[in-house]
Amino acid sequence: MSRRLPRIDREQVRTVPARRRKSKVRTAEEARPHRAGASFSEFLEGMPGILGAADLRAIVKAAARAHGRRKLMLWGFGAHLIKVGLAPVVVDLMDRGLVGGLLMNGAGCVHDLELAMMGRTSEDVAPALDDGSFGMARETSEALNGAIHDGNERGLGMGAAVGAAIAQGRYPHKDRSVLATAHRLGIPVTVHAAIGTDIHHMHPSADGAALGATSYRDFELLTSLVAVLDGGMLFNIGSAVILPEAFLKALALARNLGHRVEKITTVNLDFIRHYRPSVNVVERPTRLGGQGYSLVGQHEILVPLIAAGIIEATADRPAPRARTGRKK
Repeated sequence: MSRRLPRIDREQVRTVPARRRKSKVRTAEEARPHRAGASFSEFLEGMPGILGAADLRAIVKAAARAHGRRKLMLWGFGAHLIKVGLAPVVVDLMDRGLVGGLLMNGAGCVHDLELAMMGRTSEDVAPALDDGSFGMARETSEALNGAIHDGNERGLGMGAAVGAAIAQGRYPHKDRSVLATAHRLGIPVTVHAAIGTDIHHMHPSADGAALGATSYRDFELLTSLVAVLDGGMLFNIGSAVILPEAFLKALALARNLGHRVEKITTVNLDFIRHYRPSVNVVERPTRLGGQGYSLVGQHEILVPLIAAGIIEATADRPAPRARTGRKK
């Protein structure tokens, strides 16, 4: 090397007073150890006021604020939420008036219906794919395709069609079904299907026109919900592509049509930070106001924590039905 390097003389280092330096962590933000018998609210308040724990508490407070102001709370999720046993948590939130609308992908219908029908779901894909039996469950596909076909004939969206079919069918476990509960409570559900991605699409009973028409009606319904989301919240739990894309387009359409949707709180929960949820849920929709949050972790841990926090934060308040702008 031809360049002459400078001599590093640490005796010449310039120091600054520690007490005048800006610091990002203070003792006041440290965690308080849990004590036996303490309430969940005390546990939550005892978490550190730093990074993800601070965001968790901020999310709970934002939800309580939205609920108290009768603002809409939309809960979107992929099928994994149902597969890891969280449907009863969502059903409980719905019964408490803490859900103004649901967004799902098509696979969510599959697992919600199978659990309602026979109390179990989620086949072992690898060996079933090897022998050609993957996705060939007869009753599941006939029930879903039949509900979607009949719903299309009645001018329904996919969420309403499948929810009504489960609620009105002879399914022994339908009380824990998110779709049946939404039907019972009159909560709007939108299902955003990608043709060819769900097992019932492979069966001869599948009607492509009905799949497309019912899912498109749900996109229009989603846009109507997003049009009144100002001051409210959107949760995206585990959908890496479909729901973030559908939500962004619904928001664009609502704003294009003159609806003011600016101050919103968005929350993304998943195992890792994916590109589309990060930009289409957390960052871009909140540029005009509000706040976006991203929590990384397992759904079966994060969702019960958030739900319990919201329940505690709203326990002393009545449960008003959020205004959706839809006629009953």
